[in-house]
Amino acid sequence: MYNNSINVIGLMSGTSLDGVDICLVSFENLDNTKYNIVFAKTFVYSKIWIKKLKESILLNKKELNKLDIEYGNLLSEYVKKFIKEFSITKIDIISSHGHTIFHEPEKGITLQIGNGNTINKNTKIQVISDFRSQDISYKGQGAPLVPIGDLKLFPNYKFCLNLGGFSNISIKNFKGIKAFDICPVNTVLNHYSKKLGYEFDKNGVLSNKGTSNLNLLKKLNQIEFYNKSGPKSLGIEFVNSKILPLIEKFSLNPNDILRTYIEHISDQINRSVNYDTKNKILITGGGAYNQTLINAIKIKVKSEIIIPEKKIVDFKEAMIFAYMGLLRSKGEVNCLKSVTGALKDHSSGEMFKN
Repeated sequence: MYNNSINVIGLMSGTSLDGVDICLVSFENLDNTKYNIVFAKTFVYSKIWIKKLKESILLNKKELNKLDIEYGNLLSEYVKKFIKEFSITKIDIISSHGHTIFHEPEKGITLQIGNGNTINKNTKIQVISDFRSQDISYKGQGAPLVPIGDLKLFPNYKFCLNLGGFSNISIKNFKGIKAFDICPVNTVLNHYSKKLGYEFDKNGVLSNKGTSNLNLLKKLNQIEFYNKSGPKSLGIEFVNSKILPLIEKFSLNPNDILRTYIEHISDQINRSVNYDTKNKILITGGGAYNQTLINAIKIKVKSEIIIPEKKIVDFKEAMIFAYMGLLRSKGEVNCLKSVTGALKDHSSGEMFKN
């Protein structure tokens, strides 16, 4: 930790339902772009919670409100365990993304559960949460939010690519930065891995056994979303309404589906970097461990691929949400109109203090 530091716990739960990523980040007080991930851990969801979160999209408003508080209690429990396990004595802020139930910006709707007030009451620490709603109210996409961290904390990379439940990319240019969601990744890969009896495609072994189907690949690459220019964002609704129904039309075995879908991901990434050959691409997120996917990207994308240390690969998003919470606590901009399409840059997140 820095001697004169602000210590923030960042929490992130992704759409792939792996669990909750928690990290303690120490930011230098005089220069918040200097940071150190001090401790980090992923708390894996129980089968009961995976079921609850999967089925949450079917709940009514009253039931969602109840789940919001219940999930806030779960996050509080994880934070307390994290603090105890690492004997942490100084925490200034808890910055929580929560778990996305649905995200449909074209309808003006986004919902992340994990009640900030509940976490604040349980931990007695200032909490900042609900980072997306304000951007939606400013006519933005409410996503992606990570680019503020890519811009300030990773200045040496033109491209920052995250391979999580969805892939998203930040691209720095002379105007600043632009960013957008590319396509679903682990939300689809995990779905078909489960059909083979695995939670996910570890190291890309399952997809490596398959053969790409060119007809399916062509149809996937023709989906209308990919022709839109940013800002644009994706939610699980896109997977359920566009991706899975298209794949199911082809009656392929899961290994071939996985291999075909990996080719689709790499095609869309190459398209998103505009076939760049000169600049480095920083890759993080769970997909960075899928060797078949990384190899496919390396074949198609001619830029240099950089996969950083494990702590950054696994906890970059949680760390950036910690940074966003720090900026919000100071009233500084943490949400950029250039990436979300909002009417203005703004400082987003609801604050809960004792």
